Amino acid sequence: MVEEKRSLNFIEQIIEEDLQTTYKKEDLKFRFPPEPNGYLHIGHASSICLNFGLGEKYNAPVNLRFDDTNPIKEEQEFVDAIKEDVLWLGYKWEKECYASDYFQQLYDWAMEMIKNGDAYVDSQTSEQIAEQKGTPTQAGKESPFRNRSVEENLELFIKMKNGETPERGHVLRAKIDMNSPNMLMRDPVMYRCLHKRHHRTDDNWKIYPMYDWAHGESDFIENISHSFCTLEFLPHRELYNWFLEKVSGEAKLKPKQREFARRNLSHTVVSKRKLMQLVEKNVVKSWDDPRMPTISGLRRRGYTPNAIRKFADSIGVGKRENMIDVAHLEFCAREDLNKTAPRVMGVLDPVKLVITNYEEGKEEWLEAENNPEDESAGSREIPFSRDILIEKEDFKESANRKFFRLTLGKEVRLKNAYIIKGEEVIKDSQGNITEIHCTYDPKSKSGSGTEESKRKVKGTLHWVSAKHALEAEIRLYDRLFSVENPDGDKDKDYMEFINPDSLEVIKAYVEPSLKSAGIQDKFQFQRIGYFCVDKDSEEGKPIFNRTVTLRDSWSKNN
Repeated sequence: MVEEKRSLNFIEQIIEEDLQTTYKKEDLKFRFPPEPNGYLHIGHASSICLNFGLGEKYNAPVNLRFDDTNPIKEEQEFVDAIKEDVLWLGYKWEKECYASDYFQQLYDWAMEMIKNGDAYVDSQTSEQIAEQKGTPTQAGKESPFRNRSVEENLELFIKMKNGETPERGHVLRAKIDMNSPNMLMRDPVMYRCLHKRHHRTDDNWKIYPMYDWAHGESDFIENISHSFCTLEFLPHRELYNWFLEKVSGEAKLKPKQREFARRNLSHTVVSKRKLMQLVEKNVVKSWDDPRMPTISGLRRRGYTPNAIRKFADSIGVGKRENMIDVAHLEFCAREDLNKTAPRVMGVLDPVKLVITNYEEGKEEWLEAENNPEDESAGSREIPFSRDILIEKEDFKESANRKFFRLTLGKEVRLKNAYIIKGEEVIKDSQGNITEIHCTYDPKSKSGSGTEESKRKVKGTLHWVSAKHALEAEIRLYDRLFSVENPDGDKDKDYMEFINPDSLEVIKAYVEPSLKSAGIQDKFQFQRIGYFCVDKDSEEGKPIFNRTVTLRDSWSKNN
């Protein structure tokens, strides 16, 4: 069978065209440049998969470069988390780089620009500078300090570097064109004074480069061939190229910036600032709370690297922003976990069922298949006894023909066990059912090969032996926001759409084989959904996070 050839996306088409004209294959080099001011989210996962995926496709190196030019917001914790996320997704970088590695080179280039008349020190306030920038339809006004002498600019810039000027006293601006229709070209700020400790360079620098100045120059230093950014950086491309022209000299190949559209995810927010607010305001417990769209949150919830990579590949890259339904991400998780997750039994809302004709004190161990999708997964033994637990919703005293679970006078099969028949119920003084009494057919044991075992019944129930069951805490996670686009209402704060039912914690009972389950182990609780062992678990006290339900239940309920 011939494998269907996938068509190239527009990013790949750009690279292919460049290989036909200006680039050789050995010239290709990519980068993933996160700012270490928060944890990465599902949107970053798409960018990671794009850049590292291109590296794999073209057998080209990919750098992990931290855009650490803002010491106010950046921390080593975020650096470590980002590295963990990239590795967990299955990618390895060529070099671990930092914009801060290039502070001296960037400073030296800035000094040359001052000497060449391409930059000047402005002593206005940020408010004055913003006011003089003009509007998209109105030209800007030149700063009164635009024509300072080269000597004065050099002297002031050195003082800025040495911390001899106040934090808001001066900035260094590129001298471009205050009449440009692109407002980013109206003498953009290159450096600002910040007397803040940097997580890597300590107190060595009192000035820090702006993103637009550091970005392209870092790409150039690392010999990056293609710098892929999200669509909001399209207006920045002109400035990116202008700066490169000033520093690249005789270099034949310069980095090429190209843009792709963000993919927003429904029922969540992916702004780092807003995600940080969710943490700081205790809406969620941490950056890796399983309700968060962070990669660490998805990992803790039970998502697999393969599911996220599949998701990123399936939504592709485009030139227009659009909203991706979170149900698609959940579908990718189900599809992957269905192939890999062992099947087990757990009862989340139990009621006791007594098999009255089963010998008291007797127990037997039944064989159960671990995963019908994976023959190599083998089987395990599960205990069976007279008293078992089933889900309350799996029983009705009387029901219509469409109810295929247990009811009085009807038969169902217990998964991997026997066929049982409902006989009577025991109720408390309030009329609540406390016990269901059944009989079983001793010859109907699953897999025994008897005629009785081959008898067709319409329902199969999961269960656990009451005597052997392991008590567990179950965390049922749902969507963090109750509307598709929490940012979509201009008149309301996104916090107003927090789903109050995004987490429900319950006590449940699971089969004893799960005593040996380790942190991050993933399972399908049969007929319920996919679950993952949480890091809060203790020995003998397992905690399971629901990754996704067995089927998409949200769409039909909303």
